[in-house]
Amino acid sequence: MQNKIEGFSVLGGLHRRSWNGIVADVWDVECAPHAGGFYVANDPRLFILLDLHGKGNSKIRLTPRGKGGVQDTERRPISYVPAGLELWADLTDVQYLRHLDLHFDADIVGRRLMEELDPVRLTDARLLFSDERILTLARLIAAECLNPTPLHDLYGDGLSLALIIDVMNLAKVAPRKRSKLAAWQLRKATEFIHEHCMRNIRLEELAGLAGLSQSHFSHAFKASTGMAPHQWQMNARLDRAKQLLLQGEQPLMVIAAETGFSDQAHFTRVFRKNIGTTPANWKKTRVA
Repeated sequence: MQNKIEGFSVLGGLHRRSWNGIVADVWDVECAPHAGGFYVANDPRLFILLDLHGKGNSKIRLTPRGKGGVQDTERRPISYVPAGLELWADLTDVQYLRHLDLHFDADIVGRRLMEELDPVRLTDARLLFSDERILTLARLIAAECLNPTPLHDLYGDGLSLALIIDVMNLAKVAPRKRSKLAAWQLRKATEFIHEHCMRNIRLEELAGLAGLSQSHFSHAFKASTGMAPHQWQMNARLDRAKQLLLQGEQPLMVIAAETGFSDQAHFTRVFRKNIGTTPANWKKTRVA
């Protein structure tokens, strides 16, 4: 951050709140008859004028001699300033102003939203515009910064994320349609699972059979079958257990061991969860 400003006196100190990748500052400032200077931030930021008193005006621009415009609280209160870009201000006959500065780390916010922020939009400065939704969110964020007994962090964090989403115009992203396994890949995987279902099958083994990464295979298998590989294996174990239940009078503890469960209690718990009843009750309904 760099700044060189003159003619401003901060009233009541800086009111700041920080969330995950976002910092919000509210400034109450008393101004000399002529005040101004420049400010450069390391992160993208929003400069939002919330209140202004005085017969003069505030002019905003991006270079010392560049074209800018007059900022007011109704028609042109909002400016989006990319990281590393100077924002110059000249104030004449303004007695007091309050503004919100909201800085955000684009990488952190992008990870949180699971979407990389548009680099073109991030570097595109927008000065002196108005948007009622953004202003409403900004006022709520400012009120939270000024609140002597702040609410839960999720409140201010959620408001700030909503504001950034609005400013960056992030539309809802349709979920990606996962591709399915080819017929030969699915056949190899399911045959391998049925053959080796009594032992722990590693995802790496199944992915190798299909010639895919573990992540790709896992998503494609679920797209093809409606279930994850480990659930398919569990169903294969339970099918084998059903066969053993119907074949004779083996104790449940023996069937549990033969079908890869740690003990009878584990076998019964998993059987009930997946089949809806205990092994003993299931057998009674089949052999009666």
